[in-house]
Amino acid sequence: MRKNLLSLPMLALLACTAAQAQTVYRIVGPDGKVTFSDRAPDNATKSTATTTNPATGAVGSTTGLPLELSRIAQRFPVTLYTGSDCAPCTSARSLLVNRGVPFTERTVSTNEDLDALRKLSGDTSLPYGTIGGQRMVGFQDTEWTQYLDVAGYPKASQLTASYRRPAATPLTAAAPAAAAPAAAASDVPAATASPRARPAPSTEGPSPTNPQGIRF
Repeated sequence: MRKNLLSLPMLALLACTAAQAQTVYRIVGPDGKVTFSDRAPDNATKSTATTTNPATGAVGSTTGLPLELSRIAQRFPVTLYTGSDCAPCTSARSLLVNRGVPFTERTVSTNEDLDALRKLSGDTSLPYGTIGGQRMVGFQDTEWTQYLDVAGYPKASQLTASYRRPAATPLTAAAPAAAAPAAAASDVPAATASPRARPAPSTEGPSPTNPQGIRF
């Protein structure tokens, strides 16, 4: 009875966010032109379905998934935020991998990542995960399993042998390295500095060709 009571609010939360999940189709036309649409393409074109998590904006791909699993992943995309040397993060990742849940992993390792995570979750605790619009801070096997069950993810992996899980990516893009400032002229060692041009010989005063030192 307790299990049913727990499932009802979870089901309601997931159902409310299902309509918000967006599916975007990448369509390649006969002429090679690529367009994006929220409508499924016809059979004459190739397409790749992507999912946008309504809670975080994270984008994932459902390419290569079995049809039913692809539909579930489009309705309730899973995103996992992890850090290094984080045992609970490893446990959360293992649960998803072993169950065959396609997910997007974002790593948190810089101050910029922490700031972005705080904006998303209101905290910097890891792991942080989302299933559709449902947010989960920390990892508890029973909690994550219940939400995955309610979302409809299979209890056993249905992924094909050819499926490759996307590589984890940083939560924020790395800032470009600043260009090294040009060395000032005074910083150039004397040995490498360009020699100064010697002044032209003075024409003032007597000389062998001008004994009187006449100036014009």
